[in-house]
Amino acid sequence: MNVPPLVREKLNALPDKPGCYLMRDRKGTIIYVGKAVSLRRRVQSYFRDSTERAAPPKLRSLIHSVADLETLTVRSDAEALLMESNLIKQYRPRFNILLRDDKRYPALRADPREPVPRVTTCRIVRDDGALYLGPFPSDSVVRTVLDFTEKRFGLRKCKPIHPDAETYRHCINDIMRFCSAPCVGRVTPEGYHARFDEACAFLRGERLGIIEEVKAQMQAAAHARDYEKAATLRDTWIALHEMVRRRRRATLTAPDMLAADAREGLRGLQQAIALPAPPALIECFDVSNLFGAHSVAGMVAAVNGLPDRRLYRRFRIQTVEGADDPRSIAEAVRRRYARVQVEGRPLPGLLLIDGGVTQLRAARSELAALGLAHMPSAGLAERFEELVLDDGREPLRLPPESKALKVLTRLRDEAHRFALDYHRRLRNRVIRESVLDDIPGIGPTRKAALLKHFGSVARIAKAAPEELDALPGIDRSLAEAILRGTQGT
Repeated sequence: MNVPPLVREKLNALPDKPGCYLMRDRKGTIIYVGKAVSLRRRVQSYFRDSTERAAPPKLRSLIHSVADLETLTVRSDAEALLMESNLIKQYRPRFNILLRDDKRYPALRADPREPVPRVTTCRIVRDDGALYLGPFPSDSVVRTVLDFTEKRFGLRKCKPIHPDAETYRHCINDIMRFCSAPCVGRVTPEGYHARFDEACAFLRGERLGIIEEVKAQMQAAAHARDYEKAATLRDTWIALHEMVRRRRRATLTAPDMLAADAREGLRGLQQAIALPAPPALIECFDVSNLFGAHSVAGMVAAVNGLPDRRLYRRFRIQTVEGADDPRSIAEAVRRRYARVQVEGRPLPGLLLIDGGVTQLRAARSELAALGLAHMPSAGLAERFEELVLDDGREPLRLPPESKALKVLTRLRDEAHRFALDYHRRLRNRVIRESVLDDIPGIGPTRKAALLKHFGSVARIAKAAPEELDALPGIDRSLAEAILRGTQGT
């Protein structure tokens, strides 16, 4: 099997440990993320002759697209599972079909602001002031912890916001699940909230004695040869122990490991190109157009080596006709840093340009005109991933496994994605607008009325003629013309 030399070299050095692997194409774009109990066995299995012969077309396409590999090791298969999900959601690799449906793992949620609070399961952890625990890779862990917490502290399971006697009429949770029944006053509101607060403290890992009680009960049941009860208690103890372990360890997930690698990469970048300090803020530019039409530029930023979407900016190129990447880069750089100067914002520790020396010189020329020639800048040429400095030094080729290079390629990939996404949105919007504009008899008023009524051109195209000619000012012939004009949108 024909394996790229860089991939073959990394295959021989893969660790026999659990973790995640990231596959990149020739442009450095992450195209697939996977997890494995043994990174060595799993990743090497892709690049065997038998795999290529027997693999389905999609897998063969993936294998033939791989030009580079990257791995992240963790301590367990469960951590690898969560990391894989986080990485897929962050990078959206095109070959990850199975996990691209935003599948999320379960967590526990407790909101003390509710009138009669309870603990529930959820799959989205929000910043809404509630207490969250998880996510967990196993539904059984969540169900076991929730079941134990409800029974131990007498929490309600019913869903009404204000449970009352009518809620209780068909409920037997006070008998079957040891609910304290606040709905019928068997516990005062203050007493119930005290129970809930204790449950939250337990979920935060502040009541370790309770877990030890379960362990003691398990051992006692085993000594009494009540093995069924001992097995049930064992499963509960394992789930509670997993809950506390994850809470105490603060869950080493993909963002944590990426942050550590990014910090190391910034230090390596400082040494490699002789920066005065590790660049805490890096801003990267890329341009996108189609045959010179609808040229745009995107700027993405990395804080401490990791992309920060809050700082991203878009530029619709205004002064450049046709496909001229250097001049488009120059316009975007000029507009960006002229505004930064006016607003008194901090300058980046490194300006990165997606391109070679021509694009970099165009950017540096604009920086000099703004009095910012001292700002560190570099270009990342796609061929060989060379770092171009344009200060008399030869292009710098960082080692493929270098964390400094990974910081740069990650940001460059994000800049490319961001600029391309903006270009597509702009192009599609222009296409949608022009479809209605080109239909005879459709002026600004009718166009606005159509979009207001149907919401989009796509919905207009799916409408029946009767729906269109029911609108004021549109007869059957114009309705048919609209449908003909919007076909294919």
